[in-house]
Amino acid sequence: MLISKPIAEAIREGRVTAQFRRWDVPRVKVGGTQLTAAGLIQFTKVTQVRDIEKISDRAARAAGMKNAEALKTALRKAANRTPTARGGKGGDKIFRIDVAWVGEDERIELRQTMPSDAELVQLEAKLARLDARESGPWTREILEWIRANPRVVSKELAALRQVELLPMKIDIRKLKALGLTISHEVGYELSPRGNAYLNWIATSSHD
Repeated sequence: MLISKPIAEAIREGRVTAQFRRWDVPRVKVGGTQLTAAGLIQFTKVTQVRDIEKISDRAARAAGMKNAEALKTALRKAANRTPTARGGKGGDKIFRIDVAWVGEDERIELRQTMPSDAELVQLEAKLARLDARESGPWTREILEWIRANPRVVSKELAALRQVELLPMKIDIRKLKALGLTISHEVGYELSPRGNAYLNWIATSSHD
């Protein structure tokens, strides 16, 4: 479920406690969690809205909208949205998803943690699995480029590698999940953990 940074921060602060989505079936489960730009949120309740006209101003404000009419307008537009690379159009049903902030992004602490020798070996194995695809290895190339080009717009890397931007960004998120990179408003930066890993594999025994 796409959650913008402003909404994620409002959920963290307790100002937003619900979201509304058009789906054919629920795409999240009660008790499930999702990592957002403001930390980890949990889905505490999922209910179908049978009648859009019964959505109240109070419910709309809980979702971060000005009033019920603004929310209804957004939901009607979602029904007619043209499918994009990031997702399809809204479904025929409307769901209310109650949400709550439940913790920090564990990757923040992870990326500052220096890996032990055993963890370095584990990282190498995990990245080897990511590299094992038909297009060939990519993890070291991206990590080294990010280290040499911190906070540079990612379009430049995509052009250099002659790949599509969005799939490449998904790849970089996989590196971020391992605590190796840091995302910025523009571009990326290698984390201390990422630097330690690159330094380790650059030794003679890993050339």
